[in-house]
Amino acid sequence: MYQITARGPRGPIELAWDALAWADPSPAGAVDSKEDARGAWRLDAFSETLEEAEECVAIIAAAAPELNARIEEIVERDWVTLSLEGLPPVNARRFVVVGSHALAATSPGKTAVLIEAGPAFGTGHHGTTLGCLLALEEVRRRRKVGRVLDLGTGSGVLAIAALMAGAELATGSDIDRDSVFVARENAKKNKVSRFFVHHVRGANTPNMRRLGPYDTVFANILMKPLIGLAPEIERLSAPGAAIILSGLLHHQAQTVRTAFEGHGMLFQKRIKRDGWSTLVFAKAGLGILKS
Repeated sequence: MYQITARGPRGPIELAWDALAWADPSPAGAVDSKEDARGAWRLDAFSETLEEAEECVAIIAAAAPELNARIEEIVERDWVTLSLEGLPPVNARRFVVVGSHALAATSPGKTAVLIEAGPAFGTGHHGTTLGCLLALEEVRRRRKVGRVLDLGTGSGVLAIAALMAGAELATGSDIDRDSVFVARENAKKNKVSRFFVHHVRGANTPNMRRLGPYDTVFANILMKPLIGLAPEIERLSAPGAAIILSGLLHHQAQTVRTAFEGHGMLFQKRIKRDGWSTLVFAKAGLGILKS
């Protein structure tokens, strides 16, 4: 495994992130960006082979020549154990996402979601996951969560939190087989049932249609697949459903908003955390969430 890192101003970092995320196929298995310090941003990408890592560097150089991307081979270590040592609980109002190492210290009155650091995305520490949890809390305070669809479920943290908040059932999907296994294991650890996880691409599959329509929909993925999923999300969601979208850098939010409004979704609000945007929509119909 190889890590590609570049540091610089926000503008060039976002250009490089876009170029890697939109490459089809992308040589990067994962791409992330965040603010290291005031005005200083960092891009991290991960590739399986040195050849793919070098391709990432070439894409970054073409998109943002002022950035100097570097490649580092990642030494195989017990990253789960190491990451847990410094992984604090994440508070999202009612919800707190913790590993087993910190579960006993959870504050009374909080809904604790047990998620260990591991190979699947979603420990709550990333701004996209945190934004979705905050949006879920607002939905929960206004109406029943109902039936939940979680596209790109990763660790299953969003679907599990929704079930713990009273959801009737949750359907999750992921294109990564390991994530499907992790999500199922996390459901067992949190003692939640009626969480059905599928290893599929896209959303409009027989199993998803059978358990719909959905009252709350999460899609915490990248901009390009989000836009492509807009018509399927519209078909699978119930009238008045809350649609919670994330995985978006701030400058990408308007593009996604336009795409979903073009499919009849009513924009409700935007949540910003750590350089990332979470968008909340409502499908036209009864019981629309009001800001």
